[in-house]
Amino acid sequence: MTLMHNYARLPVAFSRGEGVWLYDTEGHRYLDALAGIAVVGLGHCHPAVTAALQSQASTLLHTSNLYQIPLQEKLADSLCRLSGLDAAFFCNSGAEANEAAIKMARLHGHQKGIAEPQILVFTQAFHGRTLATLTATGNYRIQEGFAPLVPGFVRAPYGDLATVRGLLAANPSIVAILVEPIQGEGGVRPAPQGFLAELRALCDTHGLLLMLDEVQTGIGRTGSFFAYQQLAGVVPDVLSLAKGLGNGVPIGALLARKSAADLFGPGKHGTTFGGGPLVCAAAQAVLDTMESAQIPAQAEKMGALLQEKLRHALEQHPDVQDIRGMGLMVGIELHQKPEHLVERALAAGLLINVTADKVIRLLPPLIISEPEIDLLVSGIVRLLEPSS
Repeated sequence: MTLMHNYARLPVAFSRGEGVWLYDTEGHRYLDALAGIAVVGLGHCHPAVTAALQSQASTLLHTSNLYQIPLQEKLADSLCRLSGLDAAFFCNSGAEANEAAIKMARLHGHQKGIAEPQILVFTQAFHGRTLATLTATGNYRIQEGFAPLVPGFVRAPYGDLATVRGLLAANPSIVAILVEPIQGEGGVRPAPQGFLAELRALCDTHGLLLMLDEVQTGIGRTGSFFAYQQLAGVVPDVLSLAKGLGNGVPIGALLARKSAADLFGPGKHGTTFGGGPLVCAAAQAVLDTMESAQIPAQAEKMGALLQEKLRHALEQHPDVQDIRGMGLMVGIELHQKPEHLVERALAAGLLINVTADKVIRLLPPLIISEPEIDLLVSGIVRLLEPSS
């Protein structure tokens, strides 16, 4: 095989998709409870996204950011209206959005006269696989082999406010806090109640940027357009997005309040492909559809139903330690690492993921129906039966 061995791929190839279903090259059907890792929020081949792509592909694909791109400006207006933030920068992925946030934080530090600014990050976080975002990530296994890592990061246990306060008091070089409202790769771990609100207050007190990584939680996944909108008093200075924004088309975005956005100027950061006409047309169709069809509210309703049905079905299961999440971002933590669970699910026509060694992560398309929720729950229950 001429592909590099970057992935331990499952033995299946898909030929088409529709809604929450994928079909392999042999014609077998699979319930997609992973949505391309929280990407296809509107489901596979949503007609509005398909129409936007087809229309834009017939007129203009690419010009570069040397020129004005009206579709990019329209998408920025939509995201800023939905988020309450002031300006947007477009790129191609979540890792790139977080790279831009890291650069913005360093500019903020230098503007304050700090020669070697540092960013506070958290254990079990995941922010990407570029060298800077890999360093910000709290997973030593994926950092292995890539030393020297990028300087400029300090780390605290996720949810530990006492350690955060101590680090801020002892280290005046900290200029920003980068945090996920819910840790996805870290095991679908929502921030403890009040944690993000206190981080917001600490950032205000110390003049820091609060940077929320909503690459996985954003664009309706948790029951609102952005997870922070369910937390009183929490508005970030900087917000990174990707995944669900394009429903499968690669686009990332960094949103910011004006004071942070003004740190960037011509020559400070850029991209050849980011925010091109094709991906912006697709992303605008995603946002328009989510608003008109009230998809975030649907995700909140179906997510609550999914957790309720899982708890009812698994409350006495000896291997289940916890069921948690927000909206249609749900984790089932087991007492021990399951053996070949993902492979057995595939054989049963169900696409799932295990993260943090022993957490079944469910990220179905946000348009999933109640009968499909029932199929998902029954599939999980069968997988966890001792004889399965």
